[in-house]
Amino acid sequence: MMKKNVPVSTIMTKNVIKLNLKDELTKAETLFKKHNIRHIPVVSGGKIIGMLSYSDLLRISFADAVYEDEEIDSVVYDMFDISQVMTKNIVSITENTTIKETAEILASKEFHALPVVKDEQLVGIVTTTDLIKYLLNQYN
Repeated sequence: MMKKNVPVSTIMTKNVIKLNLKDELTKAETLFKKHNIRHIPVVSGGKIIGMLSYSDLLRISFADAVYEDEEIDSVVYDMFDISQVMTKNIVSITENTTIKETAEILASKEFHALPVVKDEQLVGIVTTTDLIKYLLNQYN
């Protein structure tokens, strides 16, 4: 029987890889590939102001749409800054949000990652992958 009120803090990633507004998009691409992740919160003074996904980068890079293996042309990156590419209307949750509530939000929206905040400061991130892993563990 699955526990109903387990908080999302038990499955979220706590040491979040993040970007600042001043960071270049080339840095974002490096982080995506190095850590094999798909979403990076964008912060200003520890406060979350946006979310950059790998698909956001692909959307502005024409080369990658055609040739998957080729490096994205960094010239394209120099034409944009993070604030132009990131998603600004983000939904965030708190550490006490239950896993069930988190799943409901992710299932009803278009995105696949939610920032977790405490007093407006970013303290974690939870993704659909985290949820699936948690659910699979319930069957063991």
